[in-house]
Amino acid sequence: MTEREKSLAGELYSPADPELRKLHLRARKLFGKYNKIDPSNDKKLNKLIKKIFGSTGEKVHVQPPFYCDYGINISVGENFFANYGCIILDVNRVTIGKNCMLAPNVKIFSATHPVRAEDRYNGVEYGFPVTIGDNCWIGGGAIINPGVTIGNNVVVGSGSVVTKNFGDNVVIAGNPAKIIKHL
Repeated sequence: MTEREKSLAGELYSPADPELRKLHLRARKLFGKYNKIDPSNDKKLNKLIKKIFGSTGEKVHVQPPFYCDYGINISVGENFFANYGCIILDVNRVTIGKNCMLAPNVKIFSATHPVRAEDRYNGVEYGFPVTIGDNCWIGGGAIINPGVTIGNNVVVGSGSVVTKNFGDNVVIAGNPAKIIKHL
């Protein structure tokens, strides 16, 4: 199994692998260009973000600056919007449904490190997929942790840290996030 296959399978992998380093460098170059594009040039922004992401709907808008690990593991649906300062660490798949909005400074992490110090010092890490359903709104500064699934029609309050799965039609908030309202 390649290191990339291991990362996508949720197994320990080495991010120093040449294939992964090449993909990471590709993403850094692309989002570096993206973050320097004239913000009034929606056509150029749209074209480049579609090159960065693995798959997108037709209507996608991401406000620079934007950062990611590889980009190719990110899939967003139609009518996706991410505001300023979005970071998506996509060492594993990050799948976001249609009609989703991310407020400023949202962080989505599929990357994580081993708990055992010996494993961390050996330079290996894990990746677990993140899935966000349709019609979700993620509030400013929220953090979505590795392995989390968020259902459809969910609102995540600003500053929340989402550490576990949530089903459809809820408002969640806090650290760690919990259900504060059913919709």
